[in-house]
Amino acid sequence: MRKSLPFVLTKDRSFFESLGDWMGDVLYDELPEKGFECRDEQIFMAYQIEQALKEKNVLFAEAGVGTGKTIAYLLPAVSYARYTGKPALIACADETLIDQLVKEGGDIYKLQKTLGLEIDVRLAKSRDQYLCLKRFEEAEKVVSDEWIDDIAFSIPDGVYAQGSMIAIQPYGDRSDYPTVSDEDWQKVNYNSIMQCSVCDQRNRCGQTLHRAHYRKSADLIVCSQDFLMEHLATKESREREGQLALLPEVSMMVLDEGHLLEYAAQKAMTYKVQATTIVTLLERLMVDGVRERTLYAMEKLQDDHELFFDQLRDDLVASKEERKRINKSPNLLKYGKQLIADVETLLEEFVFESEMYMIPEYELNMAEEYLEQYEASLRIFIAQGDAVDWLEETDGEETLVIMPRLITEVLAEKLFSKKLPIIFSSATLSVNKDFSYIAYSLGIRDYQSFSVPSPFDYEEVMQIYLHELSQKEKTARVQQLLRDGEKTLILFKSKQAMLDFKAELPLMERMYVAFEGDRELSGIVRDFQEGTLKTLCSYHLWEGLDLPEEALTRVIIYDLPFPPHDPLFDAKRTFAENPYEEVELPFMQLRLQQGMGRLIRTSNDHGDIHILLNEDEAKQRETFENILAVTPEIK
Repeated sequence: MRKSLPFVLTKDRSFFESLGDWMGDVLYDELPEKGFECRDEQIFMAYQIEQALKEKNVLFAEAGVGTGKTIAYLLPAVSYARYTGKPALIACADETLIDQLVKEGGDIYKLQKTLGLEIDVRLAKSRDQYLCLKRFEEAEKVVSDEWIDDIAFSIPDGVYAQGSMIAIQPYGDRSDYPTVSDEDWQKVNYNSIMQCSVCDQRNRCGQTLHRAHYRKSADLIVCSQDFLMEHLATKESREREGQLALLPEVSMMVLDEGHLLEYAAQKAMTYKVQATTIVTLLERLMVDGVRERTLYAMEKLQDDHELFFDQLRDDLVASKEERKRINKSPNLLKYGKQLIADVETLLEEFVFESEMYMIPEYELNMAEEYLEQYEASLRIFIAQGDAVDWLEETDGEETLVIMPRLITEVLAEKLFSKKLPIIFSSATLSVNKDFSYIAYSLGIRDYQSFSVPSPFDYEEVMQIYLHELSQKEKTARVQQLLRDGEKTLILFKSKQAMLDFKAELPLMERMYVAFEGDRELSGIVRDFQEGTLKTLCSYHLWEGLDLPEEALTRVIIYDLPFPPHDPLFDAKRTFAENPYEEVELPFMQLRLQQGMGRLIRTSNDHGDIHILLNEDEAKQRETFENILAVTPEIK
């Protein structure tokens, strides 16, 4: 239902003139009267966004920590949504940041309470953040642990009843199960193999109920950038199949921590082939009554698939990186070509099986959909073109990931060619106020931009210490720092770096430290904020984490966050004229700034930042000392 504007429109003033007047009243008068600081940087940002809305442009809004970026974009976003009759979309860097934005006490909550403004804000999380009834039912048959019972008891009684689902509230959100580990969740959540369009449970699925709920938002839809990219990647195919797109039409977009959009786009535009999935999928189709020719075709595909993955493992380049490089041997390419022929043969046999009705329709449709994607993936893989590919572990399975390049072209066509106002909001979008790096990475040609500094006096509230030591001494130095009990966030450049630290930490001390991945991340963050935990280790929370005042008083940066030497970043290096200047250094500088920005979030914050530098990292000091907020002390 469309809501009224938070200000009165008159015949002699346009919407944008009236919006400007109202924002001025709010930012100069109403909010300061209620205890908010009047910040020139925030006001400047709000009016720059208003101009971008008026001209329907892309805007890079770089504003330092403490500017109040969220309020600066919420005021015009809510107003523009009501003016156009379409919700505004706020896309955060990840699911954890969504919870930060909409939590009680967050900026949306504060605006509602302070201005008496009822904002209709609804969450649209990535599909893997929802329970899949099909996968849950399968897991329930083999898992007897307590967590599976907890999920079972949480499913509303009406889900399995014969009546209408209208009265059933949305359920099955990942954040509803804070004690379930990431590893266990991946056994029951939606994954890309599930074909919702042919699922007999789709109208009872929590994901479907959530989608129907957020599509009705009058003001704001908040999602992750991953989900926004998934929406763009699947929009045309879903519409061709008669399905609704994952997101509705929106009036504008705000990309919070927008410098991370490229990685979300890369993730969405990938194909995935898992080691065991096709074997399991086809075994489910081997039911009584299936023709012998079809059975033989399925068995041959399974056998050849296993040969392909055996060879793939032999062709891996040994490394500790999560993404493993593949040296494609002639045998691997031969097996890939054979698999394509196997799939085509099997799909022909399925045409006959569909007329015999021996295989359940859902299972057959799911297999056909998967095999078509499987074949497309392999064709890209063996083509030896510009695609980037690697092997990683996804959902606990070995997974071949194939990412066609041309991300910039896809984004230019599907997102930035539309006359839609798009606001990039972050403290780190430029390199020395030059926005060409991010614009080039995303395929953006025409844009507006500005950069304003943080309003905080960092010299008064923050100290930075550089610890020069060997890599082996880092764990001991962290143990020494943690003895005073300060609320500490430790940031690692990669999951492997965090796990190496965890392995080196004595077992007794490990009990008092929370590690990302042990359980649902937003639940860990909540416990950390409430003081239940004193130390939090993460490799993802370099940006967006908002823990003011005593909730966080120290940040330890365990390694300089240079990008990994994996196939994806190696491809970026290959396409760069100067890899160090164009890839390595900007990535490290931007990420380091984001990590340091976790400490001082409000004018009442204080604390220390400790950057641990091994011998090689210490040689890089001159590349980042100029971006530090205060002069560091060498330890």
